[in-house]
Amino acid sequence: MVAKLFSLLAAAIIDLITRGGYLGIVLLMGIESACIPLPSEVIMPFSGYLVFKGSLVLWLVVLAGAIGCVLGSLLAYAVGAWGGRRLVERYGKYVLVSRRDLDLADRWFREHGGIIIFVGRLLPVVRTFIAFPAGVARMPIWRFCLYTFLGSLIWCALLAWIGVKLGQHWDTLGSWFHRFDAAILAVLLIAFGLYVWRHVRHLRDE
Repeated sequence: MVAKLFSLLAAAIIDLITRGGYLGIVLLMGIESACIPLPSEVIMPFSGYLVFKGSLVLWLVVLAGAIGCVLGSLLAYAVGAWGGRRLVERYGKYVLVSRRDLDLADRWFREHGGIIIFVGRLLPVVRTFIAFPAGVARMPIWRFCLYTFLGSLIWCALLAWIGVKLGQHWDTLGSWFHRFDAAILAVLLIAFGLYVWRHVRHLRDE
C-alpha cells in the first residue's frame, strides 16, 4: 500500500516537473521545505534526468531547487515565528515539550543556528521540518536564509548530479533513498525515546 502511494506521488511529481520545468522544481521543493514531506529524492534526480535528456540545464535546476527550498522554509519559519511559540507553550506539555526546552532551543539557535540549519538541510526527514523550530527560536532571518540556501544548494546539486549520472536508470534511486530515509527515521525515533525518558525522569525527580 505504501509503495503504491509512493509510486503515485512520484508520478505526480514527474508530471509536474515535465510540464512546469524550473517553476515546477521551485514549487515542489518549496512544498517539501514547508513541513510537507514530498520526496526531494524524486524531485531532484528526475530533474537531473531531464538534464541528461537535454531538456533542462544543470545549474538552473540546482538554483531552482535551492530557491524553492528557501521560499518554502520561509513559510514554515514565519508560522513558527508568529504563532509557534504560543502554540508550543500552550500545548507543548502534551507532547513533553517544556518551557525549559524552548529556552534551550533558543540558546542553540542563537549560538549555533547557522550550523544547525546548514546540516539539517543535508539530512532527509530533518530538512523538511527544520525551519519551524528556527522560526520559534526567532533565529535572525538573514542567517536562516543564507544557511538554508547554502545547505539546500549542496543537497539539490548532489541529487541532480546523481540523476544526470544515472541517466535512464535514475528511477532506481527510489528504493535506495527510501531505505536511507528509514534509517534516518529510526535514529530520530531512538532520539525521541531518549527525550521522553529524560522528561519522565525529571518529572519523577520533581
